[in-house]
Amino acid sequence: MGERARTAASEAKGAAGRATDSAQDAAAKAERHRIADWVEGIGQAANGIVHLIIGGIALGVAFGSGGSADQSGAMRALRESPAGALALWAVGIALVALAVHAVVRAVADSRRDRWAAARSAGRAVAYLVVGVTALGAASGGSSDSEQGTESFSADLMAAPLGLWLVAAIGVVVAIVGVAFVVRGARLRFREEIAPPARLRPLVEALGGAGYVAKGLAVVIVGALFVIAAVQHDPQEAGGLDGALHSLTTVPGGVFALVGIALGLMLYGAYCFARGAWSR
Repeated sequence: MGERARTAASEAKGAAGRATDSAQDAAAKAERHRIADWVEGIGQAANGIVHLIIGGIALGVAFGSGGSADQSGAMRALRESPAGALALWAVGIALVALAVHAVVRAVADSRRDRWAAARSAGRAVAYLVVGVTALGAASGGSSDSEQGTESFSADLMAAPLGLWLVAAIGVVVAIVGVAFVVRGARLRFREEIAPPARLRPLVEALGGAGYVAKGLAVVIVGALFVIAAVQHDPQEAGGLDGALHSLTTVPGGVFALVGIALGLMLYGAYCFARGAWSR
């Protein structure tokens, strides 16, 4: 009986390995298809539009205007634009397609570089969240990222070890933000884009400043989760909008907010470049 079990386990392991190899081969083949380039280009353009709008709203917040400087605010701005629902549908579909493309890339990368595969999987989740938000807004729905974050934090805090989980989420988010900052400061994003030589300095400047600004914003989001856990107050937790608004309450924070807002807009411009010259 033991021998049969070992044989069955070995056969199952072999079948799983062959299935994994087949999936990786199929993903690598799909990655090389021309359609993948189109999806990347259009999807990154949509991503760029969202970041440009968020950066613009954040800049307005720095100078006393209202608005939600996050995905929800960007979707409301798109809905109020002349293109209206059409723009939301286009952005939503493009970002969902980009998420699928990122999943395919994660599977293809898993054979040679698991860290790259993990980054692609993380991007897939981020693209999918924004894409679904856009499609929900296009369908007439509404969402508030800040209220959603506070509700999630409150539910989590009510669970056993909830405060520790909220704090752990904050630490992980902050680490992701630091990774963005390092990626921008050290120009590690150059592996994902191949612009013409004459435009490389400009693209590197856009990407460097953009990644650093986005990373700093994400670090603040993580810090808010930790503060919420320490103070036992889910209302202290916030998403991107809460993080950026929090800067207006500290000395010199407005100047930092202006810098981050401009950086997010530069990141949006970088997304257009990445869509055009992605590796």
